[in-house]
Amino acid sequence: MRIAVAGGTGVVGRRTVEAVRAGGHDPIVLSRSHGVDLVTGRGLAGALDGADAVIDVASIETLKASTAIEFFTAATGNLLATAADAGVGHIVVLSIVGIDRIPYDYYAGKIAQEKLVQASAIPWTILRAAQFHEFAEQMFARAKIGPLHVAPRARTQPVAADEVGRRLAELAAGGAQGRVRDLAGPREEQLADMVRAFARRTGYRGWIPALNVPGPQMSGMRAGKALPGADADLGRQTFAEWLAAR
Repeated sequence: MRIAVAGGTGVVGRRTVEAVRAGGHDPIVLSRSHGVDLVTGRGLAGALDGADAVIDVASIETLKASTAIEFFTAATGNLLATAADAGVGHIVVLSIVGIDRIPYDYYAGKIAQEKLVQASAIPWTILRAAQFHEFAEQMFARAKIGPLHVAPRARTQPVAADEVGRRLAELAAGGAQGRVRDLAGPREEQLADMVRAFARRTGYRGWIPALNVPGPQMSGMRAGKALPGADADLGRQTFAEWLAAR
């Protein structure tokens, strides 16, 4: 099969491309560095010519709901329209566990994206995954008060990006299934402990206080709203194993 991966140069996108190739299929990377702009649609028609399926893991860094909604509406909208014209038979979209339970601005964009896909004429599959192990690295870099790094308190069940990529590739190679079971890691973790462990692994020895960081995302995560349900599929690699392998 020829399987296109929108956002194929990102954290999970690279793993997805590798998994598609490992499965014996031909991956097509849809990204600006490969001549495709999802938001404007530039280069998309040519890239999807002959594609059998599409995996959408494209993302944007923003804390504004309007920006997130605008991005996902444009990017996924263009992807769906062009894929339909190209005769693509299946689209697989990566989403996030708990987006309908946490009123977080970025999640508003993901909800808009899911609705677009569900209304599409193309057979679709949506996989919601928990935060990746790399979430600790992101929080260490972003959660700061002046020069002081802080460790947000939150409940999470992080999953390996490699395992998400493999699951997406497997789904794309099969038939459309609608909303499939969520995917999370093998155990619940405390985000503050993850951030501190990551910092120590990189050699940082400064004080990192654990705080209840304000805002809907961290508040919702502290309440457990980003945790998977009992019916979720669970990955194998723990955060500690991922950290040790870095």
